[in-house]
Amino acid sequence: MPTDLRIGPEAVWLGRTARDKAEAVDLCGRLLLRLDAVQAAYLPTMHERERSVPTYIGEGVAIPHGTDAARALVKRTALAFVQFPDGVDWDGHRAVVAIGIAAHGDEHTGVLAALARVLSDPAKAERLRQAEDAATVVELLSPVGTEPAS
Repeated sequence: MPTDLRIGPEAVWLGRTARDKAEAVDLCGRLLLRLDAVQAAYLPTMHERERSVPTYIGEGVAIPHGTDAARALVKRTALAFVQFPDGVDWDGHRAVVAIGIAAHGDEHTGVLAALARVLSDPAKAERLRQAEDAATVVELLSPVGTEPAS
């Protein structure tokens, strides 16, 4: 399976608001549904995962995803980027970005490696948190050696 999954502009929602972590996870799940990446039954498993292993990873970013058992509900590997400029309380941390993940195997690792690269560079991490257009997100999260999705 490929490990160079690319995020496209259709998978980017900017300027959203959420009252709390649960609503933020719901938005990520709804975007994954809109992308036709998961079955509706995948969404509750994202909350189940949050209860067992919170997905905040630092630098204002969380990566909500379903449980391992929920992989059977994934139609195709995809990522859903949702930005919350006002922030969302994520178990005592302020999340500004949530990247919902639906994956069968390791197909999402290229984008997650790109995310790790971005978060390890304070200037790039700030660009991601403050992105004003989908093209910026796509550029920042494109795996090394690939062209951004169009």
